[in-house]
Amino acid sequence: MSQPYRFDHTHYCAPLIEQYAGLADGEESGAVVTVAGRVMLLRTQGKLAFGTMRDSSGEIQLFALSAVTAEFDEFIKLHLGDWVGVTGEVVRTKRGELSIKVASWQLLAHALQNFGDKWAGINDPDTRYRHREADLWANPESRVALRRRSETLRSLREHLHAAGCVEVETPILNAVPTGAAARPFVTHHNALDAEFVLRIAPELWLKRLVVGGFERVFELGRVFRNEGISPRHNPEFTGLELYIAYFDYEDMMNLTEELIRQAALDVRGTTELEYQGQPLSLAGPWARRTMAELASEGVGEEVSVHTPREHLVALLARHDVVAHDSWGPGRCLSELFEATAEATLWAPTFVTEHPVEISPLARRHRLDPELTERFELFCVGRELANGFSELTDPVDQRERFEDQARLAAAGDDEAMGIDLDFIKALEWGLPPTAGLGIGVDRLVMLLADVPNIREIIAFPTLKPRFD
Repeated sequence: MSQPYRFDHTHYCAPLIEQYAGLADGEESGAVVTVAGRVMLLRTQGKLAFGTMRDSSGEIQLFALSAVTAEFDEFIKLHLGDWVGVTGEVVRTKRGELSIKVASWQLLAHALQNFGDKWAGINDPDTRYRHREADLWANPESRVALRRRSETLRSLREHLHAAGCVEVETPILNAVPTGAAARPFVTHHNALDAEFVLRIAPELWLKRLVVGGFERVFELGRVFRNEGISPRHNPEFTGLELYIAYFDYEDMMNLTEELIRQAALDVRGTTELEYQGQPLSLAGPWARRTMAELASEGVGEEVSVHTPREHLVALLARHDVVAHDSWGPGRCLSELFEATAEATLWAPTFVTEHPVEISPLARRHRLDPELTERFELFCVGRELANGFSELTDPVDQRERFEDQARLAAAGDDEAMGIDLDFIKALEWGLPPTAGLGIGVDRLVMLLADVPNIREIIAFPTLKPRFD
């Protein structure tokens, strides 16, 4: 049977089921429709055959009879996963199953690979992630997760456009690894005979656009970090970066809450969710706690960025964390928070007032120059977002970059580089501005109720296999 170049179909499975929900058992509708999809189950009972067709919307039963169905003997030879187009009347069987009584059909594509167990689908993780095209058909819940990703991206975009923000695209090839603390991927540009890195964040480009007069600007795009792979980490992932002139970090926390709450409503229809079997409310208002407060609770005594370094180092040792010689009190405080408090933050919580030492792009706190006006949003024990009042002083920014360079010289492969073009941009004047970065993949994990980041990435990064 030859395969066609195109195929016209009139309906999708799920809308058909909804449209004819009132059809009584054993009743025929008189309506002839044409559908297309994969055959995911086929069983023969003499001169009858029952199959399950799955398309992008859902499933419907195919009901074939040797006296009615053209080329019946060939129809019952179809394999699991074959693409077919089917024309027939919509009926409900005596057993109550809405079906299409197959009059004619056409093979659209052969499935030469096994689609797994007809009941359980594909369970092998390597096969599922390496050949997602098969996983998406064999395991419908995988398609649900990716659809929720699409709905989340649409919600974020629509909310930001409604707020007057302009969406832009900035370079992925960067001369300097900066914008976040992470190890970059390095590549060589042959024509320029120069080393470049894949961007680890678009932050500095976006702030330069604010200098240029775009007062509300955002980018939804890929960023790359040459780091480990885990249930929470993929080397390339999607980030939302947003910058708004005249905002401070308090304003940006308010907007962050609005964005994520609206995404929950758009994707799930509610802010009262369940994540991995535990209730989770995004209704708000969300808690706001300082890093020092949470670290103090975690170690059982009051600590802060002003606590002597040697005491913070001793507290870290009690929690099996070895302090690097380059760490000052600020980094030690951050490590204490991470070791003792981060995993306990189930409900959405803004952690504020990060030390200057770990926040090279954030503005100093108006009440304590050793702290910054920075926040991180934690939920279900993991970071979802990071934002701050932006550092606008070019002299202070140069000094922070130089501190980063000293850390790099001491062996910190996540330290930022010195971006001289960005410093020059600040010399043209950056107004008071606040910025936000949201890890879109982790947000989608939350809204899709999945524990592994690979579930919500269409093709997650895997070690290459050439067999």
